Amino acid sequence: MIDVQRKPATSIDAVDFKDLPFGKVFSDHMLVCDYVDGQWGDVRIMPYEDVKFPLSLHALHYGQAAFEGMKAYRMLDGGVGLFRPEMNFQRLNKSARRLCMPEVPEEVFMKGLEELVRIDSKWVPKEEGTSLYIRPFLFSSSSFIAARPSEKYTFAIITSPVGPYYSGTVKVRVEQEYTRSAAGGIGFTKAAGNYGGAFFPTREAQNAGYTQILWTDHRDHRFIEESGTMNVMFRIGNTFRTPPLSDRILAGITRDSILTLLRSWNEVVEERPITVDELRYSAEHGYLQEAFGMGTAAVVSPITTIGFKDKEYDLAYDEAGYGQRIKKALGDIRSGASPDRWGWMQVLEGLD
Repeated sequence: MIDVQRKPATSIDAVDFKDLPFGKVFSDHMLVCDYVDGQWGDVRIMPYEDVKFPLSLHALHYGQAAFEGMKAYRMLDGGVGLFRPEMNFQRLNKSARRLCMPEVPEEVFMKGLEELVRIDSKWVPKEEGTSLYIRPFLFSSSSFIAARPSEKYTFAIITSPVGPYYSGTVKVRVEQEYTRSAAGGIGFTKAAGNYGGAFFPTREAQNAGYTQILWTDHRDHRFIEESGTMNVMFRIGNTFRTPPLSDRILAGITRDSILTLLRSWNEVVEERPITVDELRYSAEHGYLQEAFGMGTAAVVSPITTIGFKDKEYDLAYDEAGYGQRIKKALGDIRSGASPDRWGWMQVLEGLD
């Protein structure tokens, strides 16, 4: 059951859709569902508002919290489509299992998501390069500070009309001191703590003139793993190479979509370990043709400089390169300009 309480008057008229800072403007409504006494309650859709919690909120002390990032797109015919939402549903529950939280039922996540976006469909922007960013999240909501799993949990979804996450290209530094995740840990989840723990080394890199980090493995910083908050792809010669998934690397939905696209174009794709030395050698000898991050927020983020300990390597940015070709191909599927041959788009009916 979904209990809907509509906002008396929309706030949309106060929003400048030509100037959308990422994640700072929120739509009229939010979804909330609580897990109490071993079962999920009814889904509630209500006006977006601040929520009051006690300082003993379990999630604040023990970090039982995970989230997803996904988008709804305005299509050429005026409709609204969700991009591969079932993958976000499955990944959130994968995170929940590892963090000892209850899995969210499909009818709560999927049906609640669809209804929320239908109600706030006018918030899906029409301008090129924009979308409605959707943030489903799950956190422990008991009020106690004993070091054990929570007894209550809250699942919620908020939405935000957004423009591009990154503008322009990215300059990255190969990280040789700090670690994003370790074997046996929670690097494969979208746990909130994974991101909080990355802020300090990222700021250190930014203070040194870089945009983001190329994360390396926890053992000896020998292998490339991710780029900031994104998966990473390198075109070395005529081969596309990306690190294989592991318990240290998030299984990106954009990553999976891009690999599918490249293979459909008969490109050579390798999911295999990439060493720092190999990347450096490829850059020094001109074999490294292109590098880019892959993620929901930016989709494709071109990397034009890679910094090692003692040297930087520049990559020419090509508007006709594969990165932009991939970004356009995904954009065309999302807008309906190209056939959706893999059934990635879930087009919503009965919009407000």
